[in-house]
Amino acid sequence: MNKLPQITLAFWVMKICATTLGETAGDLLSMTLNVGYALSSLILISLFLVSLVGQLRASTFHPALYWTVILTTSTAGTTMSDFMDRTLGLGYASGSAILVTLLLVVLAVWRLSERSLAVDHIDSRRGELFYWGAILVSNTLGTALGDYLADDSGLGFAGGALLIGSLITVVALAYYYTRISRVLLFWLAFVLTRPFGATLGDVLTKAHDKGGLDFGTIGSSSILAVVLIALVLISLRNQRSEPALAVVPVSRRR
Repeated sequence: MNKLPQITLAFWVMKICATTLGETAGDLLSMTLNVGYALSSLILISLFLVSLVGQLRASTFHPALYWTVILTTSTAGTTMSDFMDRTLGLGYASGSAILVTLLLVVLAVWRLSERSLAVDHIDSRRGELFYWGAILVSNTLGTALGDYLADDSGLGFAGGALLIGSLITVVALAYYYTRISRVLLFWLAFVLTRPFGATLGDVLTKAHDKGGLDFGTIGSSSILAVVLIALVLISLRNQRSEPALAVVPVSRRR
């Protein structure tokens, strides 16, 4: 039943690309097209649920399907965070605190229920639901954290991206040079790559006088979509080129 990708460098590159695209695409829908945070959240959550049903019904790992769900959690997380922080007036700090608490609750219930937080192999439907629930909350949290660093902390877009990038580097070094739980390091990296994508998305879309590159939401989303599609196609090619493993029937083993 395992339908999860291997956690490699390529996985993290695609994760950052997908979350950055989620930031720019979410802003494109809610702000550039003036759909609004509430309606955008409803639309994108619906797309997330549709893609999630497809993922749950699949029997094997499909790169395109998996990364579609990741992308929809990222876009939905962007507008959900903006709705909480801006429309409801909670602010970035309070919104982040609420989402951190929610993520810890999801992970704790998952651990108590499944006795594991494994992210390389999940063999139950309930485990899958916890996995995707944690991803949706972590991507929503990442948007709030990224906005806090970019707007309220005084670091700006580039400074926020640099700080998060440094923290990701620390997590990577801990993976190679310490015995800290690999599951813990995975979720730390997964959460951190979302604000990194959020701040990177702001760098791409915002005007020059605000510290951005002024590509706009449409231009940035188009570029990132092309890159992500190319990476998914490479993943599909690699998956198909892997030789099938011969399975020896138990009755014929010695």
